[in-house]
Amino acid sequence: MARYTGPKSKIARRFKEPIFGPDKSLERKNYAPGFHGPNKRRSKQSEYAVQLLEKQKAKYTYGILERQFANLFDKAQRKVGITGELLLQFCEARLDNVVYRMGVSPTRSGARQLVSHRHVTVNGNVVNIPSYSLRPGDKVGVRERSKSLEIVSNSLASSGRQKYDWIDFDRNVLEGTYVQHPTRDQIPENIKEQLIVELYSK
Repeated sequence: MARYTGPKSKIARRFKEPIFGPDKSLERKNYAPGFHGPNKRRSKQSEYAVQLLEKQKAKYTYGILERQFANLFDKAQRKVGITGELLLQFCEARLDNVVYRMGVSPTRSGARQLVSHRHVTVNGNVVNIPSYSLRPGDKVGVRERSKSLEIVSNSLASSGRQKYDWIDFDRNVLEGTYVQHPTRDQIPENIKEQLIVELYSK
């Protein structure tokens, strides 16, 4: 199973955002890795560099490698609509992302592991493919024998979990419905998808 396993704090510092979750290193050193302190006279980035960084930020945020991400872009480009918005919708429709959005796991990587270890069902059937693409109306739940897992109970007990309009989650039975694809303004991620479209369109 291909996934990113490198240093997470360095990546968060590069984008100046806690894309893997709360990061104390980012709070202490809010400048890019490889520099000794913030440099106000740092050279201006080229247009290509800005576009590339935005694509990398999206990939790291959703835990998607290059080939998968390129395939999602091709799929979005072929469909009628705004390509950038469709790309983010396809990222949001991934099973591991929806498990994370439901609050069953505190991070996307943790959600990915829950799916891979066969703790998650879709419409009553066990699915262990994190990239599985959900359709509106699909029901995502935690297997009966997995509901007592510590990672699940701890994540649900944590305060401040955000609710999302496109996911209807029932905490009592640990099952949620993927109601619809989210609109761009519903997706909270700070991603400039138009830069990604421009990069792939070169």
